[in-house]
Order: sequence, then C-alpha cells, then structure tokens
Amino acid sequence: MTDKSKIAVLISGAGTNMAALVYASRIGDCPYEVVLVASNDAQAPGLALAAAEGIATFAHPHKGMTREAHDAAMEDAVRQAGADYIVLAGYMRILSDGFVERWQGRMLNIHPSLLPLYKGLDTHARAIAAGDTHGGTSVHLVTPELDAGEVLAQVRVPIVADDTPESLAERVKLAEHQLYPRAVAECVSRWRDPAALLARLRALALALPESDERESHGSPGFRVGGEKTGKYFAYFADQHHGTPHIALLARTGSMDELLNLVESQPDVYFKPAYYGASGWVGIILNRPGVDWDEVAEWLHRSWRSVAPKRLTRMMDIADEF
Repeated sequence: MTDKSKIAVLISGAGTNMAALVYASRIGDCPYEVVLVASNDAQAPGLALAAAEGIATFAHPHKGMTREAHDAAMEDAVRQAGADYIVLAGYMRILSDGFVERWQGRMLNIHPSLLPLYKGLDTHARAIAAGDTHGGTSVHLVTPELDAGEVLAQVRVPIVADDTPESLAERVKLAEHQLYPRAVAECVSRWRDPAALLARLRALALALPESDERESHGSPGFRVGGEKTGKYFAYFADQHHGTPHIALLARTGSMDELLNLVESQPDVYFKPAYYGASGWVGIILNRPGVDWDEVAEWLHRSWRSVAPKRLTRMMDIADEF
C-alpha cells in the first residue's frame, strides 16, 4: 500500500500502546504508518523504544509553559513530520480547545472504561465499586469535552472475584493493545470507505428541512419539496462513469463557477459526467482531510437553490435571530 495515512503518537511514559501501534503498522496491509513519537517528558521510556525502531522522536517538557504554548510546540513537530492524524497513547496532558478543534476528527485517544461510563480518572476502582460485571476500554475521537467524543470501538473485560483496580488494569491493558491498532486502522480508512462517507453525507443532507432520500439512476439522491414535487439538490456518486472519485454532486450557480472550481482546485472538485453539463460540481470525498463543514455548506447552498420559497423564507427569518 503506497497511500498509508501518517500518524503521530503522543506519549508521556512507557508507550506500550504506542508500541502496539508501531508493530501492527508493520504487519500485512495496515493502512497507517507511525512517523513521529512525541512526548512532554524527555525521559519517557517510550521515546527510546521508538528511536530503536527508527521512528523520529520529539520531546518538549511542559514545565513553565502555558498550555497553549506547549500545545503549539507539539503541534509544530507533528506538522513537520507530515502527520495526518494524532493518536494519544498515555499522553498525560489536558489539551487546549484550539489544538483539539484544529484536529477535529483526526485526533484519537484510548480510555480505560466502557464510555460513556467513568470518564476521567480511577476508572477501574469506580467500576469495581459500582458492582459492574465488566470493565473495558474505548477508543474515541478527541473533543474539547473530556472523554466525550464519538466512540469508535470498545472491548469488554470481565471483572472477576477479588479483582483489584491493579489486577483489572493489567487485563484491560492487554485488551487495549489489541483494540487500539485496529480502531486506528479503521478510522484512518474512513475517507476511502463508501459506506462511511455516505453515512456522513446522509446525516448532513437529511438534517436540512423537509429533505428526503430517493435513489436516482442507481445513486442515492437527496430531495426537498415533498413526494410529488420534490427536487434533487444532491447526489452521492461512488466512482461512477470510470472516475476514481467518491463524491458529493451539488448544484453550482453557473457553468463559469463550475469550470473555475475545477481548474483552480482539481484535487477537490471535478466536472461529473452528464451532471456537469447542467452545472453540477463533484466534490471529492475520498481524500484525507475533507472539510466537512465545507461539505455541509455546499449541501445547504444546493438545497436553498431548489427549496420552496416558504422554506427559504423561514430559514432567512431564523438566521436574523
């Protein structure tokens, strides 16, 4: 595989989950490679392990720095390494909101509980005290709210008689080493998975007022205006007519706009077969780093271009407030 996603792993200690990610990346057709291991502690044992494996390392102690300044130093190292994703693996720092937001959807963490249960610390002791039958571990996307991002994968680990937080933690750590590489691999592959891309596009399209989905010429299409008079404002195209693209097809304002977009940003836009003759543009979804806010804006704009005036007037009034 030549188009592996590049990940930077942030650690603060031994880096056992980092090691699991590294060794998994070298087995079979893994879709990611580790290009950097960085730490807030220059003495973190995991840095030596990474260096021994030929992986670039970076350390920057946080003492005496503001949270934002330290995050900026770490982020600069991540960007210089060319990383597409940041994976937290025992990184014992609370991150600034700005750092997290810049990597929205591309920063992952692993947490030793079955989220949403037991966010924060002392997860094993809390699970045992609650009388739970299982503890476990969860991989989630990082958001400004602690341990609150989308859960990507989980493994349940039984709590047995006479378990202590320490004994449960040992077994959960084994589960983490199996779960994290697989969850990271699935996450970094989302951008090339038609089902995942359609699901995300569908959620955005159907959130628009009075929108519905109907297949058209073998493609999922999205309409507004009702069963009998509804008009299409978007289509999902999965490598149709010989193109390599998985794309959103949306309406532009004119053929000139379409051609300008395709000429100026050919890595983002293309002129789709048949639809392009009517001024529809293809927005490529199967590429790393898609700006989904921009996709949502295209959907909204395309929706407005065909929605009944009663709906657009209502939206205009709502926007005023």
